[in-house]
Amino acid sequence: MRVLITGGTGYLGRAIVRAVAAAGHDPVVFARSAASSGLPGRLVDGDVRDRDALARAADGCDAVCHTAALVSLWRRRAADFDEVNVGGLVNVLDAVEARRIPRLVYTSSFLAWPPAGRQAALAANDYQRTKVRALAVAREAARRGLPVVCLVPGVVYGPGRATEGNLVGGLLADHLAGRLPGTVGAARVWSYAYVDDVAAAHVAALERGAPGREYAVGGENAPQMRMFEALRARTGRPLPRRLPYALAWAAGAFDELAAALAGRPPRVTRGAVRIFRYDWPLDSADAVRELGYRMTPLDQGLGRTLDALLVPR
Repeated sequence: MRVLITGGTGYLGRAIVRAVAAAGHDPVVFARSAASSGLPGRLVDGDVRDRDALARAADGCDAVCHTAALVSLWRRRAADFDEVNVGGLVNVLDAVEARRIPRLVYTSSFLAWPPAGRQAALAANDYQRTKVRALAVAREAARRGLPVVCLVPGVVYGPGRATEGNLVGGLLADHLAGRLPGTVGAARVWSYAYVDDVAAAHVAALERGAPGREYAVGGENAPQMRMFEALRARTGRPLPRRLPYALAWAAGAFDELAAALAGRPPRVTRGAVRIFRYDWPLDSADAVRELGYRMTPLDQGLGRTLDALLVPR
């Protein structure tokens, strides 16, 4: 089938495009810099906020995989998150409905679900706030009968560029370079989702996911410090300092003020600190049973990640 993949040049998006092509499908990559990406398939430059461009890209497609999102701790203009993360999904839903495309796989986030011990989702920063809103939009579309399948990845990690979409790679690279002042919530649990596993889950959801379902696609639930322990075992690099929440909160407030004045992204925000106060485990049993989801063991996945990170440049 021909599959439109929005956000196909992102960290996870690239893996999804390659997995779709490897499964014998025909990817149509829609992103702001698709044409220069070197990815397989038809490459279409465009922005998910452009309703008409998105609709044209969807022409002739049998399915859509909507993974485009603004993944960031902070933007000077908060409405950017609403326009991309919520408005972009609305535009995709409109294109799917108008063209009667029989399958839409929407990539949500573990941050759109409540953390352990809470009944309600958080809205600690603009990214999380808009992913919560977008998931509500996707659920409502499914109730109206649109063929929406939601995937909820954990903390996606693996080899690749250290971008905001690759949090683990970024933290490990910063620690290696001496740029990481410490960690907040080192004992808090994350669900580590290996990038190729999550990409394969998208292909399975395109092929046989049940409309209206939400599938967690995580991995081993382990403390944040686990990745730094793996790095220490490989390199001898000491573990990062554990920063108290109060100190991190104060640093976030100061850095946000400095960022607003200087127009540059803060290194830490109060929203991120709030998120790090919680455990974020996932139970991927439904995806294992219904999609054949397979989870790379964390030690193996971290080993591959470090192999790529430690290659001399």
